[in-house]
Amino acid sequence: MGYLDNVNIVSTGLRLMLAMVCGGILGLERGKKKRPAGFRTHMLVCVGSALAMITNQYMAERFTGIDASRMASQVISGIGFLGAGTIMVTGLQKIRGLTTAAGLWVVACIGLAFGTGFYSGGIIATILCYIINTILHNVESRMETSARVISIYVELTDVSYVGRLLTAMREQDILVTEFETGKARISDQHVGVLMVVKLMKHIEHSSTLNILEKVEGVCFLEEIN
Repeated sequence: MGYLDNVNIVSTGLRLMLAMVCGGILGLERGKKKRPAGFRTHMLVCVGSALAMITNQYMAERFTGIDASRMASQVISGIGFLGAGTIMVTGLQKIRGLTTAAGLWVVACIGLAFGTGFYSGGIIATILCYIINTILHNVESRMETSARVISIYVELTDVSYVGRLLTAMREQDILVTEFETGKARISDQHVGVLMVVKLMKHIEHSSTLNILEKVEGVCFLEEIN
C-alpha cells in the first residue's frame, strides 16, 4: 500500500480508474432520470478532481513550500459554478436540479479522495451516495405523499374566483398558511395562485387535488414538490 500512496504510474492509473468508475456509477442513476448532468458529466468531474489532487501531491513531493490542500479548495469552490448550472426553476415554479448539483459536489469530493490516495473513503462515499439516490429516493417519495403541508399551484380564469377557492378549501379543512397571486404560467389571461396549505386531516394528496379541481374557475392545478 505504501507504493500506492506515492505518485507513480500504477497509483495514478488506479486512482483515475476508480474515480471514473465511481463517478459513472453515480452518474448512471442521474442519466436514467434524464437530468442535465448525467453519466459522462459525473465521470469527468470525478476524474478531473482526482487528477487535480494527484497533480497537487506530485507538486508537493517535488517542490518545497507547496500547500497540499490548495488545489482541493479550488476544486470545491469551482464545482459550485457547474452545479449551479444544473439548477433551474420551471414555468410552474418547480425547482429542478438540486439533487444533481449536490451529486456533482459529492462526486468532486470523491474524486479528491481518490486523487489523494484515500481509497476506502472514496469507495464508501460512493456506496452511500448510490444508496441515497436509489433506495432512499423511494423513502423520500413516501414521506412527501404522506406529508400534511404541501405546496399547490393553481390557475384561475379570473381573480374573482379566488374567494370561491378559499371557501372550498375551508370546507375541506384545508388551512392556507401562505398565499401569493401573480401572473399565470400557462396562459396570460389567467391568474396564477401559489399556496402553501396544511391538511387538517389525513387524506391523500391526489384526493385533495381532485376536490379542488372541481371548484368553479379552476382551470389548472398541480402540487409542487
